[in-house]
Amino acid sequence: MPSSSSSSSSSSSTTTLQWLSLVAIIWLQSINGTNTNFPAYSSQLKELLSISQIQLNNLAFASDAGKLFGWFSGLASLYLPLWLVLIIGSTLGLIGYGLQFLFLTHHISNLSYWHVFLLTFLAGNSICWINTVCYVVTIKNFLSHSQVAVGITTSYQGLSAKVYTNVVDAFFSPRNKARAFLFLNSVLPLAIALVVAPILRETKKNTPNFNHNNHNFYGFGVVFVITIATGVYAVVSSLGFVSRKISSLGVLIGILVSLFLPLLVPISVKIIELVKSWHENKEKLRVYHYTMEENYTTTNEVKESEGEEEKEVCVKEEIGVNLMVKRIDFWLYFSVYLFGATIGLVYLNNLGQIAESRGSSNTSSLVSLSSSFGFFGRLMPSLMDYFHRGKSRISRPACMVALTAPISCAFFLLQNSTEISLYISTAVIGVCTGAITSIAVSTTTELFGTKHFSVNHNVVVANIPMGSFIFGYSAAILYRKEGHNSNITNGHGQCMGMDCFATTFKIWGCFCFLGTFLALILHARTRNFYSQKPIRN
Repeated sequence: MPSSSSSSSSSSSTTTLQWLSLVAIIWLQSINGTNTNFPAYSSQLKELLSISQIQLNNLAFASDAGKLFGWFSGLASLYLPLWLVLIIGSTLGLIGYGLQFLFLTHHISNLSYWHVFLLTFLAGNSICWINTVCYVVTIKNFLSHSQVAVGITTSYQGLSAKVYTNVVDAFFSPRNKARAFLFLNSVLPLAIALVVAPILRETKKNTPNFNHNNHNFYGFGVVFVITIATGVYAVVSSLGFVSRKISSLGVLIGILVSLFLPLLVPISVKIIELVKSWHENKEKLRVYHYTMEENYTTTNEVKESEGEEEKEVCVKEEIGVNLMVKRIDFWLYFSVYLFGATIGLVYLNNLGQIAESRGSSNTSSLVSLSSSFGFFGRLMPSLMDYFHRGKSRISRPACMVALTAPISCAFFLLQNSTEISLYISTAVIGVCTGAITSIAVSTTTELFGTKHFSVNHNVVVANIPMGSFIFGYSAAILYRKEGHNSNITNGHGQCMGMDCFATTFKIWGCFCFLGTFLALILHARTRNFYSQKPIRN
């Protein structure tokens, strides 16, 4: 009996740590999207550095280009403690953004444009290190619910731009917006990393609980309710007529409270654990022995529970990078991401200039709106997985087809000059881009396995810097060309009018249509695999 009680207590403690690590990842992801707030201060940064639109675009590319070396973080996660990988990543961000902040505040006077470019590249790479830790811990701790857990946590990264924007609006002057964002980008990730590092770990389930999956199911149900409520609040508070009635500090307090609410799950688990332990200790006084038959049954139930959880995760093949890049499915998947989510990310990176060229003065509100809808987009795949347990899996490529097509439509809608079309298109692109980003994590796992995931997925997302350079640079060239041809320009070389990005949106829309077609091909090739029904409990 003491052995059984000890095992039960160990399992309950593991479950508590499991949920506590999920909360820690939520906090990390909510401040790890430092590149997503770039549009909110890019115009001011352009003036402070006295650079052209092409040079500004190069800085946006540099942030994404850091992902080219994201595989370093994947390798590091295989050989170093995860807490150390986390600290390394946040320290890289401190250096990358911190030195830029010191330069803009005149504490450093000898930084050239290319120094700023390299520092932005370093800061972009730091995001990969933190993401790698978050993905590895989430997938390992919630193996049978990996898409649900990954979707929830990555959705909070979509909220990053709103968190940073609300902090800046609440505590900093609009004239110092660029400096404020760079300061927060440098210190917040490291501060949160130091707080959560002691509790961020892979849990070892030596003695699994019989009802472990059921407990996870209800636990995720609670987290979903909290997360959806957070998303609704984020969207509503981003709307212009609402934000004008509530102070920036009030909006920020609401966001911070919502980030602490997921703690209710590990606290509840701990309370249940204590109550259960009390009942077990009380039971010891009346129960003196177990029969061999009971022990045998219990052992078999445990093994069946372990088996069920393992069988829930289905992969097409377990391969490393060398074999992965030789697969047609990889290149189809890579291209679908490139012509879908990556173009959406390039649009969001240029949102400041796009809004400015169209005469919109609510750039911060637009960035917050795109962040909030991106939050819901990243969450959608998790909701689908959560409510489809026990049924045939929905094909990830099929989901990508359904998500890439609306992005294409949104770019053509942007040919309309009304402000409502700008907001609708931004919301659609934010939702679909976020959803594809979330789906991609599970797609990489399902197509190429979990063993080499940390390296494989960093190779997949290398399409982001490639697309950022190709699509962003071409957009900057067209922007400059239209600026020279336009009758409405200002002294800073900024292009004003619908023509500034009209051709760019047409080109991007056509590429997204191509991405939709490639996603259809990938769906056809993987249809048999996704039609398999995984074993659920």
